[in-house]
Amino acid sequence: MKRTRLKKGVLVFLIGLLLLVVLLISTMGFYFWSLKGLADHKSVTFTVQEGVSKIDIVEDLKSAGLIKSKMATLAYLALNKDLTLQAGVYTLSADMGVKKIINKINKGDVKLDTVTLTFVEGKNINDYIDLISEKLEVSKSDVKAVLEDKEFIKKLIEKYDFLTDAILNDNIYYALEGYLFPDTYEVLENASVEEVIMLILENTKNKLASIEINSDYNLHEILTMASIAELEAVKEIDRKTVAQVIYKRLNLGMNLGMDVTTYYAVKKTLGEELTMNDLNSLNPYNTRNINITGLPVGPICNPSLESIKAVLNPSDTDYIYFYANIETHEVFFANTYEEFIDIQRKVG
Repeated sequence: MKRTRLKKGVLVFLIGLLLLVVLLISTMGFYFWSLKGLADHKSVTFTVQEGVSKIDIVEDLKSAGLIKSKMATLAYLALNKDLTLQAGVYTLSADMGVKKIINKINKGDVKLDTVTLTFVEGKNINDYIDLISEKLEVSKSDVKAVLEDKEFIKKLIEKYDFLTDAILNDNIYYALEGYLFPDTYEVLENASVEEVIMLILENTKNKLASIEINSDYNLHEILTMASIAELEAVKEIDRKTVAQVIYKRLNLGMNLGMDVTTYYAVKKTLGEELTMNDLNSLNPYNTRNINITGLPVGPICNPSLESIKAVLNPSDTDYIYFYANIETHEVFFANTYEEFIDIQRKVG
């Protein structure tokens, strides 16, 4: 009889132990499952107020739909007592999971307010000044002052190999014209103008490093030609042929005779009327003046990588003239002056 009772006692103990193990496994399974992220990838701005308890923070995380279980999250915090939850504004998402969310708040990895700056190819520094001024809420005169600061420019020349003393020419309107790569940049809301300029130049450095520059012309001259091709043509093949015409006219000792350089010289926007005084102005940017040969003193806009490549790989043609229709973006090429005049009559 005692042996039967003993057997029953052992059986009850084993069943109880088994149930305890199953319960423990289920609890642990639920715990680890609860720490995993949800399927929602949407970013949420979450604020931790100063002096708020961990329990309240976890409740807020649950209310915001960022965690699966309040109890599991509190258990995680209890098991990791060295973690502290710092006040601040955070960018979180439910797919991060409890560990990443808590660790981010523990580190104080707060959301930083940023602004996006999108510089379009073919725009010049005056356009850049307008955008930086608007987005960073600083005056245009302050932005301009930085871009005209000779000491700042000299420091940049020391920092970046692709910048040379050529940009210090007193006839150049803005030393960095042509060197500020058109792209989209995200900067801190309180970033200084100097920091923005250096961020852009870092990108310029990387873009230039991505292409092989093998030319008899230096980089300043290449960017100058690329800036002309950028404004004269839209299609890749046309830009390559414009580049060929530039090389041809330089080799022949002719003036380039390109209107886009005159627009920049007299500080007019494309499409405005150019007067005879504009076209004949003795300005080192103005290639329409027959007495000015060679390239303009510097770039007339900030060209795209495609235009730079076009200059480095010009078309295998032998044209001397071209006529660009600003409205339709068509470019017509000619071998003789007579052909050029004929094109002008028919198109313009």
